Amino acid sequence: MTVIEPAPHHARAAVPPLAARTRSVGGSPVRDILAVTARPEVINFAGGLPAPELFDREGIAAAFRDVLAETPAQALQYSVTEGEPGLRRGLAARMAAHGLATDADDLLVTTGSQQGLSLLATALLEPGDTVLVEDPCYLAALQAFGLAGARVVAVPGDADGVDPQALEDLVARERPKLLYTVPTFQNPTGRTLPAERRAAVARVAARTGVWIVEDDPYGELRYEGERVPWIASYPGAEDRTALLGSFSKVMAPGIRLGWLRAPAALRRACVVAKQAADLHTPTVNQLAAARYLTGLDAHVARVRDVYRERRDAMLAGLPAALPQGSAWNRPEGGMFLWARLPKAYDTTALLPKVVRHDVAYVPGAPFYAGEPDHSTLRLCFVTQTPEETGEGLSRLAEGLRG
Repeated sequence: MTVIEPAPHHARAAVPPLAARTRSVGGSPVRDILAVTARPEVINFAGGLPAPELFDREGIAAAFRDVLAETPAQALQYSVTEGEPGLRRGLAARMAAHGLATDADDLLVTTGSQQGLSLLATALLEPGDTVLVEDPCYLAALQAFGLAGARVVAVPGDADGVDPQALEDLVARERPKLLYTVPTFQNPTGRTLPAERRAAVARVAARTGVWIVEDDPYGELRYEGERVPWIASYPGAEDRTALLGSFSKVMAPGIRLGWLRAPAALRRACVVAKQAADLHTPTVNQLAAARYLTGLDAHVARVRDVYRERRDAMLAGLPAALPQGSAWNRPEGGMFLWARLPKAYDTTALLPKVVRHDVAYVPGAPFYAGEPDHSTLRLCFVTQTPEETGEGLSRLAEGLRG
């Protein structure tokens, strides 16, 4: 009788490799830093985290209770991919009140605005297409475009943001599919693109045919100065701008609700992509958010007052915390400020030493699609109280001194 011996364990065939796009795009350095600095004693200026003590727990809980009590069958059922009509109507009314005529049917509700960015990458980009971005740029946008196989090119700019003439020159030379921008209280720099540059960007898009992806998660967090209209509202941009919004910074990020406003053909393509991704955003979250909209402005006003105080505390402490010759900006809103140390400093190399003093920041280098400036860093000012910020900046000073 012949006995067939089982194949030795080491003879098993290897599984097929992962897709090349997942091997070539790294993880988020910010999330890596947050994982390393999760100890409660660390004062963390690294994350873009809203202050949890300011979440309107009672108001949000009441909205969920009411929805589940009054419309449980609807709240716990599947929904349409485009999003709950009541929420889209409420969002459209808010956008129209801010000067951008919008109908409910112009909007697609997404699972956070990050999903909107991924859907746009799926709908617009073929592998090898060129995308223009700000320099520096929001990290997760670089990830989304990298996973789509795009070639990312940075547009030169200054403390006010993208240079429209440099943009026009790059569009002519590179023939990109889209420009991605966070024009209001940008992540990572906190800067805001002035109105005249927004109008110029809209004119460039109109002349050249490039898409504009305008990401606005921070626009309602303004602490001083006048609101600047969305690029989408300027002549020339109407039929070629996708505008992204989010509840994460003004309500709560854990609810994972965002939205996308786009021309009809692009919006329909994103709907198809979303159907393949998750069918629809959670129904109960959408209905609760729609219910909460009536109280959102009052909540945002309270948050703004606290964040303004926290921004001012960080600005007051920076001169003593950073080395002589450093420079930083004064954002009019949002969550971040951007600092540049003297050229001899490398903020990536310095971070492990600084973390030993129980404080953290995000080095600036990963935010650059082009040549990085290793002397830069991003500080989030909204998560800590003024007292914690003062202590954190003292620790930062010690860490930078070595």
